[in-house]
Parts: sequence; structure tokens; C-alpha cells
Amino acid sequence: MSWTDDRVETLKRMWGEGQSASAIAKELGGVTRNAVIGKVHRLGLSNRIDEAEPAPATAEPDRKAEKKPAAPRPEPVPEPAEARAEPADEPSTQPAYTPQPRRTIVPAGQPLPPQPSANEISPEALASVREVEKKARRLTLMELTERTCKWPIGDPATEKFWFCGLPAQAGKPYCEAHVGVAFQPMSSRRDRRR
Repeated sequence: MSWTDDRVETLKRMWGEGQSASAIAKELGGVTRNAVIGKVHRLGLSNRIDEAEPAPATAEPDRKAEKKPAAPRPEPVPEPAEARAEPADEPSTQPAYTPQPRRTIVPAGQPLPPQPSANEISPEALASVREVEKKARRLTLMELTERTCKWPIGDPATEKFWFCGLPAQAGKPYCEAHVGVAFQPMSSRRDRRR
């Protein structure tokens, strides 16, 4: 279907008369309601929201003619600064601003800052872990199995990153030394914090 000049004129006439898009589509034939709405939009015809008002249901006198035009609203006058300020003797209901600590982002390849959790590990466990890491198999991620220790060692952003790889304890993801560091009894952790 193409929009010929005759079809466009019919569309404009019917739209101006207040016909619905469905009625116009039916009159033109071979065109959908949505096509009519799209053409009306492209032609820039009015959307008739202000023009088409529903007829009153009861036979009341026309009150449109009786209405007087509304007086223009006066522009608001800004309040003086003294009127806007809160009195100094009344406490503010808003909570005071508390700055949050800044989190630092370490770029890849840079050493990580000391972690606070390292202070919780006993010196004996750290010494045992260091000894175990000297004997570690140094596996890559693809070499890990369910029977190897999956304790990560080093910085993942560098090539000097590997996994322990020693035999894992039954039911645990780590070897005996790393289980001692990762899974500590609750009471011993509480005692070290005090």
C-alpha cells in the first residue's frame, strides 16, 4: 500500500473531523490502524487530546462558557537567607555526616598490603606452612584434582602464582598444614584476639 495524495487528503479530512484511526483505516482499506497513526504522526497533525472531550452524560447546562479564564499565578518570591536558616539553638534532625574509610585498589602485579587476618595465625602454624610450601608441587589451576591441596600461593596477577598441590586431607580442600591455617577452632581464635 502506498500513500497517494488522494489517500493522504482523505486521512487529513477524516482526522480533522475527529474520526478514529480505526475508522480511517477501514475507510481507506488496505491499511492498519497503526499505519494511520504513524502517518498522522509523520504529517505532524494535531493529536486532538485538547479537541476531543467526552460529551456530558446528563443534560446539564454548558459550564464551559460560564468559566472565567484563570488568573495568572504570581511567581514565587525567594525567601531571605535568614528565614531559611535553621535556628542555632534547635538541634538538627538530620544525622551528622560520617566519612567512610577509603578502600585502596591495588593494580595487578603489585604486592598486596599486609592483611589483618595474618595476625590471627599462630607463629607455629606459619612456620609449618613455610616449610610445607618449600616442598609443594607448585601446580597450575588445570593440574589440580580433588586429591591435591588447592591452597593458592603468590600473586594471581604474576607468573609466580601456583597452588600447593600436596595430598589433601580427606574431606578438605587443603593439605594438613594449610588446613591448620584455614580451619582454626573457634576458642583459639577468640583467645588470640584478647
